[in-house]
Amino acid sequence: MLKGKTIFITGASRGIGESIAIAAGKEGANVVIAAKTADPHPKLKGTIYSVQKAVENAGGKCLACSVDIRFEDQIEAAVDKAVETFGGIDILINNASAISLTGTLETNSKKFDLMMGVNTRGTYLTTQKCLPYLLKSKTPHVINLSPPLNMDKKWFAGHPAYTMAKYGMSMCVLGMAEEFKGKVAFNALWPKTAIYTAAMEMLGGTDISKQCRTVDILSDSVMWILKQPITTTGNFFIDEYCVKQAGVTDLEKYSIVKGAKLMNDFFLEDDVDYSILPTPKL
Repeated sequence: MLKGKTIFITGASRGIGESIAIAAGKEGANVVIAAKTADPHPKLKGTIYSVQKAVENAGGKCLACSVDIRFEDQIEAAVDKAVETFGGIDILINNASAISLTGTLETNSKKFDLMMGVNTRGTYLTTQKCLPYLLKSKTPHVINLSPPLNMDKKWFAGHPAYTMAKYGMSMCVLGMAEEFKGKVAFNALWPKTAIYTAAMEMLGGTDISKQCRTVDILSDSVMWILKQPITTTGNFFIDEYCVKQAGVTDLEKYSIVKGAKLMNDFFLEDDVDYSILPTPKL
C-alpha cells in the first residue's frame, strides 16, 4: 500500500509520531521525520536519528530532519530536502503538538505562542509547503492529529488557549477538505481514550498508564485511513472506529493494563459510541 510512497511526519521523534513512522516503514514507505529532537533529551527518550534507525530496521527508507515547525524557513528546508531525496511527497501527518492545560491567568504569552505556533500555525504552514507536491501525487492524504470540533463550553473553560490551538488544527481539516475536494484527502484523527506517551506521563505521572492505551491504536488507524480513496475526506475519525473498520474485534490488545478502566481523552463525551460513526455528531 505504502511501498515507495513518501510520508512526511511532524513531531515524530517519539510517541505517536514514532509509531506511525515505524508502521509506515514496515509498509516500505519513504519516511521523513520532521521533529526538533536531534540530540538526546535528559528526560525524554528518542531522537530523529533513533527513529530513523527504527524505520530502516522495519524495512523503510528514512530521512531525519531537525525541524521546529514554528519557523517557516525550517519547514521549507525539510520539504525541499524530502523532495530532493525521494522525488515528492504523497502523505502528510501533522502530529506535532504542544500542550499546557492552564487557565487564562496562568497561560503567559510564551505558553500561548508555543501552542498556537506549533499546533495551529505549524500545521497550517507545513500543509501549505507540502501541498504543491501533494497535488502532484496519485494518492495524496493529509491527516491531522486533532479532535472533533466539540463546542461544549466545558472543553474551553479550563484551558481555553490549548483548546483554541488544537481546534485550529481541526479547522484546517474542515476548510482544506472542502478547498481541495477531489484533489487531496484531508482528515483528522483523535483517540477515544488517553494514549500513554511522554506527554501523558508528564501530565498524569507514571500511574496514569493503567488508564491508557498504547500508541499502536493510532498508527493502526492511520494505516487504515491511508487505504481509503481521496474521496474519503473531511472526516474527524476516532481511533476505535478506524481499527474496527480495519477488522480489529478485540480492542483490549491496545490497553496498557488488560481489563483496566480507561480514561476518555479530551473533547469526547462519555455517552457517545464513537466506534460506529466516521465523524461524530456532537
